[in-house]
Amino acid sequence: MKHVTLPVSPKTVHWGYFSKAVAPALTLRSGDRATIETLTHHANDDYERMIQGDPGAESVFQWTREHKAVARRGSGPTEGPFIRGAGEGIGVHLLTGPVAIEGAEPGDILEVRILDVRPRPSCSACHAGRCFGSNVAANWGFHYHDLIEEPKPREVVTIFELDTSGEPYAKAVYNYVWTPQTDPDGIVHPTIDYPGVRVDHATIRKRENILSSVKVPARLHFGTMGLAPSEADFVSSIPPSYTGGNIDDWRIGKGARMFYPVAVPGAYFSVGDPHAAQGDSELGGTAIETSLTGDFEFILHKKADLAGTHLEGLDHPMLETDHAWSFYGFTYPNYLAALGIDAQTEIANHSSLDRAMRDAFRKLRRFLMTVHRLSEDEAISLMSVGADFGVTQVVDANWGVHGTIRKNIFRCD
Repeated sequence: MKHVTLPVSPKTVHWGYFSKAVAPALTLRSGDRATIETLTHHANDDYERMIQGDPGAESVFQWTREHKAVARRGSGPTEGPFIRGAGEGIGVHLLTGPVAIEGAEPGDILEVRILDVRPRPSCSACHAGRCFGSNVAANWGFHYHDLIEEPKPREVVTIFELDTSGEPYAKAVYNYVWTPQTDPDGIVHPTIDYPGVRVDHATIRKRENILSSVKVPARLHFGTMGLAPSEADFVSSIPPSYTGGNIDDWRIGKGARMFYPVAVPGAYFSVGDPHAAQGDSELGGTAIETSLTGDFEFILHKKADLAGTHLEGLDHPMLETDHAWSFYGFTYPNYLAALGIDAQTEIANHSSLDRAMRDAFRKLRRFLMTVHRLSEDEAISLMSVGADFGVTQVVDANWGVHGTIRKNIFRCD
């Protein structure tokens, strides 16, 4: 076993997509461990607090008229003219990787153990050592067309500070309404439609003393984590699918073990979209988006060894903790296969919690019947009285419902 560190840099991140076509940033064997740095793609909501003075963050976010450190930001076109920018914003998350796993082949299962998660402190002279994040009530949020106060519509950015001196929590610092921002290439962004645009704070009005009596319990986790799909060379980081991705479940933090079906040789694991806190549904559009560093262990389960184990027949992401298993239902279990060549844009037109709930039900039913040897009638009864289904997210186009079954249910005296 070896343990290596993968820092963030323009050479170790890819922005807005999963890919089987990019060169791995790191290659590991089953049993190896890695410390992986991740950056939030919302760091430029407050450059001073979340980027300034941080060599890694500055190198990734560098963008002038003459030089853009990470040119492609999304799975869309790279040749202009652009409406929003290279990649055209079809995918937004900064992902570190890919990490290739030696010997991984389609049909295998990759287990990713999250051993530890810790926040990335500010390096700014004014805020050194403190940790910050950004929450956005955005145009893709579930609430956006259901506002009751003026102005309507509006996007609102709330900056939080994370306190880790004891039981960690986040407290709001200030917020502001998004105003049109002009990027270094001269493109105007009237809404939040392209990742990494630096907000000119001279154009916004900070509103302080907000959420003054509120402390949000911290749940450090990775919103986007998974493997490269096989269906396309570049796949948007926004909709989750059968190899994982933007699941946005706050339970995917320290102590979690995620299982993903391998779709391409080498598996090509990437991680990002780090969060300080999030509620089920991520209703407004984002969590508290912050930068985190995680310690990971990778275990490869070969297809030939899966028979008779709880991984037999697994063709979707699964979460295991010391206390429970969780299964993720989506509007489409594999939207890339179901919706064809335009799937990455078309999926947003099909968002449905009804379909996601049915998918979660079917996945948990399969698990109870095949792993715990229950009859269908027994499985359905148990799900109704002992399983918890919740809305994972309603903001990622391929909406999600998680079904959770507690392990202590199967312990009989």
